[in-house]
Parts: sequence; structure tokens; C-alpha cells
Amino acid sequence: MSVTTTPNGYDLDTSGQRVVIDPVTRIEGHMRCEVNIDENNVIRNAVSTGTMWRGLEVILKGRDPRDAWAFVERICGVCTGCHALTSVRAVEDALGIQIPPNAHLIREMMAKTLQVHDHVVHFYHLHALDWVNPVNALKADPKATSTLQQMVSPAHPKSSPGYFRDIQTRIRKFVESGQLGPFKNGYWDNPAYKLPPEADLMAVAHYLEALDLQKEFVKLHTVFGGKNPHPNYLVGGVPCAINMDGDMSAGAPLNMERLNFVKARIDEMVEFNKNVYVPDVIAIASFYKEQLWGGGHGAINVMDYGAYPKVNYDKSTDQLPGGVILNGNWDEVFPIDPRDPEQVQEFVTHSWYSYPDESKGLHPWDGITEPNYELGAKTKGSSTNIEEIDESAKYSWIKSPRWRGHAVEVGPLSRYTLAYAQGVEYVQEQTNRALGAFNQLAGTNLDAKTALNSTIGRTLARALESEYCADMMVDDWHALMNNIKNGDTATANMDKWDPSTWPKEAKGVGVAAAPRGGLGHWIRIKDGRIENYQCVVPTTWNGSPRDPQGNIGAFEAALMNTPVERPEEPVEILRSLHSFDPCLACSTHVMSEDGEELAKVKVR
Repeated sequence: MSVTTTPNGYDLDTSGQRVVIDPVTRIEGHMRCEVNIDENNVIRNAVSTGTMWRGLEVILKGRDPRDAWAFVERICGVCTGCHALTSVRAVEDALGIQIPPNAHLIREMMAKTLQVHDHVVHFYHLHALDWVNPVNALKADPKATSTLQQMVSPAHPKSSPGYFRDIQTRIRKFVESGQLGPFKNGYWDNPAYKLPPEADLMAVAHYLEALDLQKEFVKLHTVFGGKNPHPNYLVGGVPCAINMDGDMSAGAPLNMERLNFVKARIDEMVEFNKNVYVPDVIAIASFYKEQLWGGGHGAINVMDYGAYPKVNYDKSTDQLPGGVILNGNWDEVFPIDPRDPEQVQEFVTHSWYSYPDESKGLHPWDGITEPNYELGAKTKGSSTNIEEIDESAKYSWIKSPRWRGHAVEVGPLSRYTLAYAQGVEYVQEQTNRALGAFNQLAGTNLDAKTALNSTIGRTLARALESEYCADMMVDDWHALMNNIKNGDTATANMDKWDPSTWPKEAKGVGVAAAPRGGLGHWIRIKDGRIENYQCVVPTTWNGSPRDPQGNIGAFEAALMNTPVERPEEPVEILRSLHSFDPCLACSTHVMSEDGEELAKVKVR
């Protein structure tokens, strides 16, 4: 037996069966995971690897900072818009630009739309198949499914036996065709699936409903930003003008018709969250209550920059306040400052990058993106066919960000932990209500602190944040309408658009609540051009490899001590990883500066 205790308190045992999942699917980007499982089928060591390089920081050097948002937005096509928002905030911070109130409200609605859309798609189309067995839905009694639906969410109108019978018929035709598509390689006979057929049928019905609705939600981005994915942003505000007397043919993006269209989409989000998404997560979780103790833990240290200020530039009005909680102590919340070089640092000891001194971390303003791909002495296989990673050496294209040396988790769970601990009334009432419903269904008596720190808690926090964001958007819409009624139609501040108004050198930071957690962009500007640009994204925090002290990241920590029913069918590993909604495209990305072809992929 070879056991190493990490400074953040995990006993890593590299003996036992090594299980490799490569690639991890139903995520964005390229990810590999390796674990060691003991004789009792419990995970005793975990290794998370990002398998592509993100060279975007290199590409941005020397470019116009006003264009940076359009480049970094292409980091990802799933969390679309959040990188652009963070980028324009970083540039505005560097140049001392303040945007008008209307621009703030529009940006807020765009950001919250992304949260709702991303969370809904994540649960139903990426994560639900870890819990839901669509094949088992064929055994369901549609009448009993109707009864379950009305018990779980009596306000949802689609709850008749006939409705679920029609859904079951569609599933049967799909299964009998032999073309299972995304359901083909599921471990459907694995005893780790616990739902009764009626719950499976209800969840598959909502999978289809979410598939239809998600395309409606993002139409808000097309109204304010011209398109989705990758809506347009603007340093100094937003690129859409307000003209209440205009029509679309006259080129007025925002008139009363468009704003009413936005409100209708917001109302759809509110309804779906309350009637379908949140009740589904609670109902499904009640059948997996053992997961609250059986794995997914990792939210001992949590961090977020804070999000959704009611008053722009006033962090004290953040509706989800930021901070850091260490060692699970909810009674002490440390303030966070992304400008402080002692607080945020990135290490590359176990990452495929080079630093002058790899024992030390670098603040993003001083960050270096220099690739250095080398395999450890204990790596099995070759550089083109790795069979087993050597975690004692460099093993990931993801860097290791740390807050004052601590590995922290970011994401909706972190935001909800911080908000609950800091007494945000909406969050406390909402979380307690959800846990009350869960406890009633599951026959348990869990409090927020116990329930949230788990795979299921991480999944629930996403649903609750989606509900909160939709509710906040109603307020944002009314505030925008009040401004317009009072004669304020400004959506951009262009006073400092001309580079001749800029200082010779400047640096800034922009932060945002991306769907997967706290997102930060740091920029240095010199002579009107980008001198250095660094993105530290949520999956960089969560998916980080070990640091110089040996601390493991949140992905690896969440897998530790998780029991696995069948090591050859590791659905439990997928549950824990998917609960973070990994976005490896954000944390690791590759692009050619000249646009030449990099590779060809033949699909059989």
C-alpha cells in the first residue's frame, strides 16, 4: 500500500485497481479521469486531466483590447457570453469606463439568461442520464406517472395519463428502432440506477420539454446581442439602441414589441424552473438519498467573486455575495480581492506549462502561458497513447489556481453556500423550502450544511440558482422599463472609446458568475495594445491538478471515498464529475493564430 496524505486532508492510495475514463463524455471539451479503487470498490485516489492546450492568451497579445471580448467569447460555445462580459468588464476597469444603468440591466438579463439556459441544459441533457434510465421508462404505468407528477408539481399543466402515454410511445418507437443515439452506451442494467419506472418516464418527458424550451430562452440573447451563440458585446455598454417609437424595419433593436418578447421569455423561464426543474431535482434526489453520504463531497473550501449587483459598481448590493469559506466553517467568510497578488495565484508544477520558478505561483496580471508538454517517468504508454497518467509529474493542460494557497471549489454550490452563510434571505428561504420537500419525500431530516456538500447538493444548487436568476430577471426587466419611461434610453458610454484618451499603461480585472463558477479575466494594456491577458475560469479552479504542496483540486476531491457499484461501469464517477458541469474547452483550448488547419477527424 502507498498512501500519501495531502495538506488539504485527503489520504491518496495509489494501490488497487486503476480505472481510466477517457474521454469523459457529456461535457464540453476533452477530459480524462483516472481513479484507484480498493477491494471494497471505494475510490482512494483520483486524477483529473485536461487534454488540450488553451493558447488564446498568446493569440491576444498585441491586439486591440476593444476586440478582446470577441476572441475570448469563442473559448466556449456552451457558456456563451460570459467570457465576453468578463472581458469588457476587465477593459472598462483598466480604462476607467463606467457603463449606463440600462447597459448594466441588459447585461444582467443576458448573463442570467445564460445561467438559466445552461443549468437547464446541463441537468436534462448532460447530467440527468446519470440518474435517469430512459429504457426503464417503458415499464412505467402512465396513470401512476401522472399521479407522481401531480404530487411532485401540481402546478405543471402537462400531467395527464394520456400525455405520459404518448411520451412512452415515442420512447418505445425510439428504442425499437435500434438508434438510441445519446442513450446507446448507457449502463442501463446497473443497480446504481434507483428510480422507479414512473419517475424515469416523468424525467424523460421533461427532457423533451426542456429540449424545446431551451431554444426559446436564448432568444433573449438575439434581442439584446444580435445572435446566439456568441452574442455581441461592447466596451462601454451594449450594442443595442433603445427606440420605443421605432420598428424593426427602421433598425430599432429595442422597442416595446421586443421588450414584451423578452418579458414573455423570462416568464417561461420562471414557470419552467418552478414547475419542472426544481421539483424534478428534488424528486429524483429523494430516490438517491444515500448519495448525500456516498460521495461527491468537496465543498469544504468554497469561493466566488460575488454576482448580480442591484447597483452597478457597488459590490455590497450583490444578490449572491462573494467571499471564501475554508474548512467548512460557515461562521467565517473571508473577503476576496482578485487584484491582490497574494490571494489569486496559478501554479504549474503538475501542469504542462513552464514558469521560471515552478515552486511559486503567479498572479494573473503576471501570468505566463508557455506550453511544456512532457510525460512523467511513471507514465504508462506514449505521448500519443497514454495508458496511465503519472500524477507525481506534469499531467494536465489545466493550471492550478489557488486562493492564498488553498484549493477551492467554485460554482453554484459555492455561491449558494456563501449566500446562505451570509444570510441572503431569498437563498435561505428557497434552500430550506427545497430541503423541506426533499426531507418529506426521502424521510430524512437534513439541514443545508449537510445536504449541499454532496453530488446531489451541487446539482440542487444549480436548479435553485436557475430559479433565482429567472426571478431576478423579472426585477431587471421592470427596472429597465422604469428607466425608459423616465426618459433614460442610454445604452453605451463612448467617452473613452478613442485610444488617444487612454493612459500609456493600464491594467484591469473583470469578474462574473459564469454557470460553472467564478470567472476572472485580467488584462494589461500598453500603448493601446494588449500586453498580457489571462483567463482563470471555473473549470481551472475545479479541475486543477495538484499544486506544489500536493493539494488536490475539487474534481479529484469530490471523487475521493466514493463507493462504486461496478468499476467497469463507473456511473458514480460520472455523477460526481457531471455535477460540476466540467467545461474543459474553457480551461484548456487550442487555436491557430493564422487559422490554418490543425487536424482532420474522420467519423465512422
